Amino acid sequence: MSADTMKIFLAMASYMLVVIGIGLFFAKRAQANSENYFLGGRSLGPWVAAMSAEASDMSGWLLMGLPGVAYWCGISDAMWTAIGLAVGTYVNWRIVARRLRRYSVVSGDSITIPDFLSNRFHEGRKVILGISALFILVFFTVYAASCFVTCGKLFSTLFGASYHSMMIAGAIFVVIYTFIGGFLAESASDFMQAIVMVIALLTIFILGTAAAGGLDVVIENAKAIPGYFSPTQIASPVVDAAGVQQAVNGVPQFGEAGSYGLLTIVSTLSWGLGYFGVPQVLLRFMAIRKERELKQSRRIATVWCVISLFAAVSIGVIGRSLFPAEASLATSSSAENVFVVMSQYLLPPVLAGVIMAGILAATISSSDSYLLIAASAFSKNIYEGLMKKNKADDKKVMQISRIVLLLVALVGMVIAWDENSVIFTIVSFAWAGFGATFGPVMLFSLFWKRINRAGAIAGMLSGGIMVFVWNLLLSPMGGIFSIYELFPAFIISSVVIVIVSLMTKEPSRQIVEEFEKAAGKGDLY
Repeated sequence: MSADTMKIFLAMASYMLVVIGIGLFFAKRAQANSENYFLGGRSLGPWVAAMSAEASDMSGWLLMGLPGVAYWCGISDAMWTAIGLAVGTYVNWRIVARRLRRYSVVSGDSITIPDFLSNRFHEGRKVILGISALFILVFFTVYAASCFVTCGKLFSTLFGASYHSMMIAGAIFVVIYTFIGGFLAESASDFMQAIVMVIALLTIFILGTAAAGGLDVVIENAKAIPGYFSPTQIASPVVDAAGVQQAVNGVPQFGEAGSYGLLTIVSTLSWGLGYFGVPQVLLRFMAIRKERELKQSRRIATVWCVISLFAAVSIGVIGRSLFPAEASLATSSSAENVFVVMSQYLLPPVLAGVIMAGILAATISSSDSYLLIAASAFSKNIYEGLMKKNKADDKKVMQISRIVLLLVALVGMVIAWDENSVIFTIVSFAWAGFGATFGPVMLFSLFWKRINRAGAIAGMLSGGIMVFVWNLLLSPMGGIFSIYELFPAFIISSVVIVIVSLMTKEPSRQIVEEFEKAAGKGDLY
């Protein structure tokens, strides 16, 4: 290991020690009971709730996946995705947060998303509980895999070690950290990591722009590539059989620009629909200490999101100007290292280590959320809610959660084993899964009095299954079927919820009264 690489390593190691310290600080409180471990006792302040929600949501794809897409094929895909996410962030905090915070207390003081949905419909036989917990396990395992891919790519690029050994090392660290601290440690460290992430993005954006000769130079370079700087076209890198972009005399080769039509734009904007169904964000709504603090949280989260997304997309474009034909960025997968390459090029080793800790921050902040929620889905909802009929010992529940957490991590490592995995692609599938499975049923549960248990079950199943059907069977057919699977699956789930609810028995008077109570104004305290 060279002296410069050692400095980068030491800077990142110092950062990790701080993260571990946060976990140890909250460890005793987290181990007190399962509510503290999984929801932090509903004690999050507005800044921590907002920043931890965004950090856990964005993950390593914000610093690697999104810049990689912009570097590889231009602004259209990355830009419309970013706009959809920014709008989705605001709308979710604006219309869902307050109602869910209130309703989760009204409906049996629920501490997980499956708990809430099951309690919302007064389930006797916990069908919704089981379905939602299983979908969470499946999609969060995929999500965790994307984080492990990020760790493997980051460390193998930095230190020249094998991708597999670095991926495994990153996964082990995340598992140990999540074991220690639970939700409070996760949220507190996510707050710090959200700050590190936005500083890292802005630093590389500013320094990269200056190194490239200014925004005018960056824009002119982007415009010279067919379709690269167009919101309605997409650049087409010329690649060989191995997927490596071809270059002639140091000039990257691009083919004729592809079309990025209205339907594609709408489907890409639909990334914003995913916010209504992602548990790591919804749990922050449930965990904030007071409803009235949600307004401040909304403003914080939206500003952070807009700044970070803009910087991430811009970094990909700037990277193409600085490194037009860099061999280490010559495939769609390796292009996701553009942030790492720029950090090493623009900064002295110690500062590069601190900045790249932002990637690690993003990865940890997400993967610990994913593992924790997946573990709670099984231990609280399947083991305690179904197997033990709410009579399980609290310590036993926490032991089961740690076993499940380890198993989810192992499966995630298997999924992440392919070093050519594209982070953006993995995340987009899991995001669609959550958005279509939980988004419609969450919105209808919070805002439509007539939805019933049968409609909720049918909507969740149709949305979740359609994500798989569209992605694996229909999307390869191309044409209209190539749109992002979240959009059609979300629509189908919503239609099914309405039809089945109207065709079956109305909800009981007690359920309606709880709905009306949750719809009231002012704090419940």
